[in-house]
Amino acid sequence: MKKISIFGCTGSIGKNTIEVIKNAPQDFEVFALVARNDVKTLIKQALETKPSYVVIANEKHFPELKSALKNLKKCQVLAGEKAILEVAKIRCDLFVSAIVGAAGMLPTLAAIKAKSHIALANKESLVCAGEFLMAEAKKQKVKIIPVDSEHNAIFQIFENDNLEMIDDIILTASGGPFFASKQDPKTISIAEALKHPNWKMGAKISIDSATMMNKGLEVIEAFHLFPVAKKQIKILVHPQSILHGMVNYADGSSLAMLSLPDMKVPISHALSFPKRMKIKHQKLDLAKLQKLEFFDVDEKKFPAVKICRNALEIDGSAPAVLNAANEIAVAKFLAGEITFDKITKIVEKTLAKISHQKLSSIEEVIFFDQQARQIAAKFNS
Repeated sequence: MKKISIFGCTGSIGKNTIEVIKNAPQDFEVFALVARNDVKTLIKQALETKPSYVVIANEKHFPELKSALKNLKKCQVLAGEKAILEVAKIRCDLFVSAIVGAAGMLPTLAAIKAKSHIALANKESLVCAGEFLMAEAKKQKVKIIPVDSEHNAIFQIFENDNLEMIDDIILTASGGPFFASKQDPKTISIAEALKHPNWKMGAKISIDSATMMNKGLEVIEAFHLFPVAKKQIKILVHPQSILHGMVNYADGSSLAMLSLPDMKVPISHALSFPKRMKIKHQKLDLAKLQKLEFFDVDEKKFPAVKICRNALEIDGSAPAVLNAANEIAVAKFLAGEITFDKITKIVEKTLAKISHQKLSSIEEVIFFDQQARQIAAKFNS
């Protein structure tokens, strides 16, 4: 049985991972569950899966968690950021990295150093510190299997033996709720921005999808995951979210991965890799779909994509600054402090305010992350 640690277990990816595991209890064992604030869901998951470790980041929830799990034998119940890192250092067969934002970076790095293979749903780890995480993974001979549907699609079809024959890779984007909308961005409400047409996701990633910042971050993630040049990573808007990724070869061949928009598909692939597993899913019926549409990205309407590409070109500290500023700006929007159009403007202003440099350590990544958060917090326009 594979021992699975799920960091970010109460979010969308974490919940779906547990559902996949429940589908094959003979193959998987939940080793550790880690959450930030949702103690009610964490308790429910722990009672169902009976892990060896349960950790809540917010220490004020520890008494409730400890009391609810007092009858779980051989289960250590812990709290706090230090506890999260300590449990991440315990080797497991697969570490599901699903903590939202840059907060997932250090636990993911700790898991890599512990020689745990990684199912990566936390793209921000690679955006901020891709060079360091990928180098450590190579050193420890750790496999990083992407869980984002687009990167998992590329992972499934990539031919490493034919790198010189690859023209480009295509990441698809749904376009979010505003792709076909002519609504003034200043008037977009929080509820409208959270209403994704195809996927059920957490608040942060839903807003990133609405601005298309998510797709820009995924370009940076793809650059670290796959041995291709920056210019070889392309985006197509695909409103139906059926074709998730494609690799175009120099001989005219194009290989694509298709599925209905269900995160259990890439999660099951990551959990069972290098094999495949049966899961309960709705069958893809192309005849019923009838049409699949593809469009180029309008970077004037969605400037986040261009901002991310520019940050990737600058490299060094720029991607970490970009990510931190975006996390602050999205939090401001969700709190009702700024209008929707100000999210990308705050990111741009923060990037322009900082003198970027090449990074030589994970500590420098954290320094620029914190500096960017302080600067972005001061902007409201």
